[in-house]
Amino acid sequence: MARRRIIAGNWKMNKTPSEAVALCNELKDLVKNDAVDVVYCVPAIDICPVAEAVKGTNVHVGAENFYIEDKGAFTGEISAPMLKEAGVEYIIIGHSERRDIFGENDVLINQKVKKAFASGLTPILCCGESLALRKADTYKEWIKRQITWDLDGVTADQVKKLVIAYEPIWAIGTGETATADQAEEVCGLIRNLIAELYDQATADEVRIQYGGSMNAGNAAELLSKPNIDGGLIGGASLKPDFGKIVNA
Repeated sequence: MARRRIIAGNWKMNKTPSEAVALCNELKDLVKNDAVDVVYCVPAIDICPVAEAVKGTNVHVGAENFYIEDKGAFTGEISAPMLKEAGVEYIIIGHSERRDIFGENDVLINQKVKKAFASGLTPILCCGESLALRKADTYKEWIKRQITWDLDGVTADQVKKLVIAYEPIWAIGTGETATADQAEEVCGLIRNLIAELYDQATADEVRIQYGGSMNAGNAAELLSKPNIDGGLIGGASLKPDFGKIVNA
């Protein structure tokens, strides 16, 4: 089946509110493509100005993190209802930087996936292996375990709306990129796992992104692969080149 392509920018901890609005204005005409879902996942402080700046365009707003409670004594956190009211539609969950730097484990990530769906947000669920796991040839088992744990108790109807981002950690921000065949191998593995955990219809609908240093030069080849439905873009999402990826 033909799945709608989704290109999401993960701005990480970049851009002040005024810089964020300037970038939205710079990218506005470059990312026009009604055949693609375009998402800017931005720092919390940029969400409101970015939501205002992209009104009337084809761009959707995403957040980079949230907490599983709606409100309460959780200093420094932000809740799903807050994001929803601010105009957020997508939420990145389980990015390797959240796992590695901030200690998020698969139990919490599973709770976040469920909470996102319960709150009307679409999760972009990240998975991926380190260089050590890749070299040890245990990366397939690792990724299967991540996805299986992260989707525990998540329904097939929810998974059909899910976005999964395969991000080999060794290729994030390093300039290294998995070859198109390496990326396709893992994205295909993920789709086959969804078929095993749920059914083929669910596997056929779930959208799977590649997210390891995709750029204007390699996007077309990566996106030509049958199991790669888009990209989760880091550094290149902060440049005019993001428009070339959207239209690759």
